[in-house]
Amino acid sequence: MKNIYLTSYFPLLAIILFSTSLALKTQMELVYFLKKTGIYQGMLEFFSEGGVKLSLTVLLLVLFFMVFAALKLVADTINGLSLLFFSKDLEGESLTKSRQGSAIYFIGGALSLLSLFSYIGIGILFAAATFIYFSYFVYKASSSLTASGIAGVIFFQVMVWSSLLTGILYLSLKIHNSIMASLPI
Repeated sequence: MKNIYLTSYFPLLAIILFSTSLALKTQMELVYFLKKTGIYQGMLEFFSEGGVKLSLTVLLLVLFFMVFAALKLVADTINGLSLLFFSKDLEGESLTKSRQGSAIYFIGGALSLLSLFSYIGIGILFAAATFIYFSYFVYKASSSLTASGIAGVIFFQVMVWSSLLTGILYLSLKIHNSIMASLPI
């Protein structure tokens, strides 16, 4: 059975898998921090130990799910824009061909559960899945792109993502520095 919609749930599962691995790792770190600061004992008056851990895991899972869902929305928009600007394809066949690439993120998400005890491992798996998917996307779209179109898609993607990440990093550092400067020391 060959159906284009057979793997349509892979992006959702990949988001859930990456979110789960990050939520579990963050929950472990957060529980350690709460125990170290003495807040955890106060929380045990309202919840059982399992309840605290489950509540933190669910809240973190929802938070990471929203972040990854937003990233997927932005990535789909950037992919569509890059093909709009540089592709000869008017029917959307390039996007249809590249849909099977969601299995790459699904496999990366499944592997991220194995690297549950390391942010670096999860980050490396996400970065590797992203790079492999990007290569797969360019390969699948290349049939409707000229040589300059391929260069344009790659340049467009790299510029947009690097601008977004640089902007977020800059704003994060700016907020961090303003908070540190406002502390009475």
